[in-house]
Amino acid sequence: MRCRTTLIAALLLLPTACATGPSLENQGEVTAPPGDSRHLTVGSAGFTESDLLAQMYALLLNQAGYQTSLLTVANRELYEPALESGQIDVVPEYAATFADWLNAKANGADAPPVGSPDLDATMTALRRLATPRGLSVLDPGRAVDQNAFAVSASYARRHDLRTLSDLGASGLRVRLAAGDECVQRPYCAPGLVKTYGIDIIAVDPKGVGTTQAKRAVQSGQDQMVLTTTTDATLDEFGLVLLADDKHLQNADYVVPVVNRAHAGGPGPTKALDRLNDVLTTADLASMNQQVDSWRRLATDVARTYLEDKGLLK
Repeated sequence: MRCRTTLIAALLLLPTACATGPSLENQGEVTAPPGDSRHLTVGSAGFTESDLLAQMYALLLNQAGYQTSLLTVANRELYEPALESGQIDVVPEYAATFADWLNAKANGADAPPVGSPDLDATMTALRRLATPRGLSVLDPGRAVDQNAFAVSASYARRHDLRTLSDLGASGLRVRLAAGDECVQRPYCAPGLVKTYGIDIIAVDPKGVGTTQAKRAVQSGQDQMVLTTTTDATLDEFGLVLLADDKHLQNADYVVPVVNRAHAGGPGPTKALDRLNDVLTTADLASMNQQVDSWRRLATDVARTYLEDKGLLK
């Protein structure tokens, strides 16, 4: 890592007259050719997975002949404008979440969501929203970090559960450990009831994928926990994921988003696309575990992974 700053420094990242995105009166038009700056700033959102992705992006860009620096900005409200202005050039994002965020920014907080379980539709909406802001969204790979639901392995064996549909068909009464917003969110309790017919009798507000929530399921106090598909700690608590076989969750595939004027050319795209055929959801979970549980440095984990996959010499 050549350069890493904190959120305090990131507060200085305010849009200025040198912003590289289209002006308000020209939004919707793309007039400048995609750029190919030789020094690129790679942004991270400050959590383990984002740090790992940013490190891999930087290493791949370095190998392709770019000089990179890394900047941590743990707040999308800050790093997205910095991406538009060119103070950050590349950032890892999640397709559906970022599409909905840009949609709310453009059309208001009450705008109907554009992210969906359909990856193609989500990417089309995301690119339509990103382009007027001077941003290019590169192709997604295979890795996806979605909301997911886990039960204890013993509970799954006892009731022959492999999917959320199995749980719905079982008629079991389920107390769900999750964030308190789960009561209203369509992907959470309401969606589990409507899409899968699961009998959610209560939401236990212990947070998303927290240790406390997982222990509640491990002990049998709760029957299921809301976590993510890249949660690498499930084995430690004797938990297993139930497959989202009816695709309730949105298509939150990992996608690089770049400032078009600085990093929209074929060079950065070719360098970052090399990750697409390799990186899987399971790979991300494994790397998260190495950082969070084994206390390895994200930069070391990222480098080792790319070397092992033959992407780094």
